[in-house]
Amino acid sequence: MEHVVFDGAEVMVGDPELLQRKISSIRLDGPSKLQVIADFDATLTKYWIDGQRGHSSHGLLQQGNPEYDLKRQKLYDHYHPLEIDPTIPLDEKAKLMEEWWEKTHGLLIEGGLTYGAIKSSVAKSRIAFREGVTELFELLERSNVPVLIFSAGLADIIEEVLRQKLHRSFKNVKIVSNRMVFDQNGNLVSFKGKTIHVLNKNEHAIDMAGPVHDRLGDANGLADDTSSVKMRTNVLLLGDHIGDLGMSDGLNYDTRISVGFLNDNIQSSSDSYRNAFDVVYMTDTSNRSSGKFVEKVEKLLYVEMTISVTVYRICHSQYSIATLDFSEWVVQNDAPMWGVVKLASQLCSTAAD
Repeated sequence: MEHVVFDGAEVMVGDPELLQRKISSIRLDGPSKLQVIADFDATLTKYWIDGQRGHSSHGLLQQGNPEYDLKRQKLYDHYHPLEIDPTIPLDEKAKLMEEWWEKTHGLLIEGGLTYGAIKSSVAKSRIAFREGVTELFELLERSNVPVLIFSAGLADIIEEVLRQKLHRSFKNVKIVSNRMVFDQNGNLVSFKGKTIHVLNKNEHAIDMAGPVHDRLGDANGLADDTSSVKMRTNVLLLGDHIGDLGMSDGLNYDTRISVGFLNDNIQSSSDSYRNAFDVVYMTDTSNRSSGKFVEKVEKLLYVEMTISVTVYRICHSQYSIATLDFSEWVVQNDAPMWGVVKLASQLCSTAAD
């Protein structure tokens, strides 16, 4: 196990040699066999914004009806402690989570949620993507690698966040989440498919959630449908909870590289994250240490493989990121996505490149 500390940023790689073997195996198969599975909240988005906790895609929603906003908050206050209680058996907890989600969805319909309220909520919210997410999506789009964003939240809100914060659509990005049905006047009337909650948001949810379609306005979507996505047997998985590793449960994958973002409770969680993920990103207090930090980790991960150096210049920074062999990381406090961009670049190249 390698543990590097640099300018307040930490990264743990449990088994550098295993990570290198996984990278080599995926590169040998090529990008046509690769897919990316990512959690949304606190993985693609920032955990901290201007010293405050960022909003989740579910938490940012304001119905425009204070009575129902308060009712949803009371549900959160009741069920969230149960969600994080380690003493409750998983089967019992799954029933509680489904109960919570169903009640919340009922309140959204009863309270008269409109699509206009979603747009307004996103515009006023404290939510932002980690640095490098746009570049990661662009790289994967060029390589025709599908990105499945899994969330126990609401697909319509996530798509609106993508639209407002990234200002463009990506033909390869699909949302697997709870999807709303609106009438011709923009009023919420129902939800599609079965409920997706924090304990069942894995690959089976693709079938459960009904057709995965794109509201982002790009009709030229990636050719991969559900069955062809399942044929992509190499996985790059990004998450911020150990439970996110279950997002690949429905796949018969050959090789999986898991990148973890450890955002909070660092001391108490670092051992479990190190054992669960191949690579763990932790505290990046300055958000300016990535260049030298990456170079240092690159030396740790270099195992009998010569890789051409590619430099990624970061806007408004005084550093750059050199090539790295990252497979599975765990991250903390808004560590940027630049290391994942580099990793994805390696995985999308072939062994002959």
